[in-house]
Amino acid sequence: MAACSPEISIMHGNMMMGERNLKRGTVVARGKKKGKAVVVGGSIAGLSCAHALIAAGWEVVVIEKSSGPPTGSPTGAGLGLEPLAQELIASWLGRTHLLHNSTLPLTIDQNEATDGDNNINWTLTRDENFSFRAAHWVDLHSLLYSALPPHIFLWGHLYLSFRVSNDKSNVKLKTKILQTGEIIEIVGDLLIAADGCLSSIRRNFLPESKLRYSGYCAWRGVLDFSDNKYLEAITGLRKVYPDLGKCLYFSLGYGTHSVLYELLNQKINWIWYINQPEPELKGNSLTMKVSSDMIQKMHEAAEKVWVPELARIMKETAEPFINVIYDCDPLERIFWDNVVLVGDAAHPTTPHGLRSTNMTILDATVLGKCLEKWGVEALHSALGEFQSIRLPVTSKQVLHSRKMGRIKQGLVLSDRKPFDPKVATPEECYDLQQKNMPFFGEVPSILQQTHAPFDC
Repeated sequence: MAACSPEISIMHGNMMMGERNLKRGTVVARGKKKGKAVVVGGSIAGLSCAHALIAAGWEVVVIEKSSGPPTGSPTGAGLGLEPLAQELIASWLGRTHLLHNSTLPLTIDQNEATDGDNNINWTLTRDENFSFRAAHWVDLHSLLYSALPPHIFLWGHLYLSFRVSNDKSNVKLKTKILQTGEIIEIVGDLLIAADGCLSSIRRNFLPESKLRYSGYCAWRGVLDFSDNKYLEAITGLRKVYPDLGKCLYFSLGYGTHSVLYELLNQKINWIWYINQPEPELKGNSLTMKVSSDMIQKMHEAAEKVWVPELARIMKETAEPFINVIYDCDPLERIFWDNVVLVGDAAHPTTPHGLRSTNMTILDATVLGKCLEKWGVEALHSALGEFQSIRLPVTSKQVLHSRKMGRIKQGLVLSDRKPFDPKVATPEECYDLQQKNMPFFGEVPSILQQTHAPFDC
């Protein structure tokens, strides 16, 4: 891993010294300017960008309002990593076994119909050449964070604003140190907005751009069954879903569907999508707080919709939560001068195509390769190529994921009647499969020269 410049000396626990050094700007090595990027957001998108840009020879600073990296299980739950994302992450970690040992295989993508009245499921589609891996959000974040120099992070810093210089040679950020209230300024060549689907940096350029409510919300939960008290529930679940541990299960009822798969360390990840009017959200989050009364009503509804074994898993799960599902119509551009959007800030998407994390990792990698190719002196050319490579792909994938969600939720589409899994034809079921995602499995041309498979 390329080391960060000694001009940035932000040692963890010695934040003030790091802040003074950050103001010095970029360094010059061997007569050539070394690019410096300031990343806003310390989630998986921000960490991925840090890896990709350090590999490209850039200096990186990551700004994050949280006081430190997550130490427990946040509301983020399970996610699926496609083969290319697995290889890219392995290249950043330097040891291919680390990701393998922190995930479980998802070699099967299976869609099945469910009849809660008669307590039966039957298969609609089954793809046994899936090659994804299941990860828990906090585990993947920990892997990525642990492989980065800790001194590049400014934890507890709230992004406030930015300003691009008149000659477009740099960008200046203002951040607030939450512990002290002090306002500091950080200068870089490039600002990377990795601040999520509610990106305040995106709103700076596109104030009229709004998130689109999907028409449904998702109950989510992770059941930790390492305690033997859940042995009977898990034994029953495995009888109904015999390929848990290697299969991504989608169960479709009329006007609803659920997702089920196993995570490492004896955990079950489940999601249940429910059509409903758009709820009123408070604060800067798409996750709703739920009351005990709401949880009880969810449990009662689950018993009527799903087979008893799945309904029991939902009931046994501690602290389930609700995600309100949004996406955004594809943007026409994702960079302006010295500012670029990546991840959910660039393309908020519904989760049905397992795209969010995979698009984010590829965004970061392609951005790094473009910056390495063009250098900081031709920054706008680098960002232009990045946009030309990623925007057509992410735009189609966002729209396809939207379509998949509406099909599985039995919602109206312009080209078909609402999907009913109980009477669906094989032709109608074809669109349920993950492999039909546009650009599925494709490697961008800028990566093909150096792309080589890893033994993951």
